[in-house]
Amino acid sequence: MHAIHTMERPVAPHSEVQVAYFDGQKRTIYTTDEETHFPDGCLITSRTDLDGIITHANNAFVILSGWEREELLGQPHSILRHPDIPAAAFADLWQTIKRGEKWRGYVKNLRKDGGFYWVYATVIPNIRKGEIVGYTSVRRKPSRQKVEEAEKLYATLRAAELANAQ
Repeated sequence: MHAIHTMERPVAPHSEVQVAYFDGQKRTIYTTDEETHFPDGCLITSRTDLDGIITHANNAFVILSGWEREELLGQPHSILRHPDIPAAAFADLWQTIKRGEKWRGYVKNLRKDGGFYWVYATVIPNIRKGEIVGYTSVRRKPSRQKVEEAEKLYATLRAAELANAQ
């Protein structure tokens, strides 16, 4: 089990949320309303092992996430999971890629400073000799229209998840 890095409490107005990860670890995260816009022509790439542990992060990933490369490597990719994204979205992602299929979707990622950035993600299983050995993720700048559509859908799904949890 990898200890998940802690976030620093932002100076800006923020919310504090307790999150639990698939492996049972818990972490306090801080979120702000500060959006970092994805630069035109930029691509974020990363690779993970079968458990979603980051093994490669390109420079764009380091810059947009606000984490140092050394802080990202060895961490679960879920370190970027923003609490606004419903669990169902990540369940769909994992079910799809574990079947050896490509997954695409819009994701709101959490920065180290509590801000966020939206991506259009494509996650591809890395297959060697017929076996999945890891995953590669490529993220692009999403259109503002698609982000707005995703925000509405995710808010509805998240509200349903919260209602079912009570």
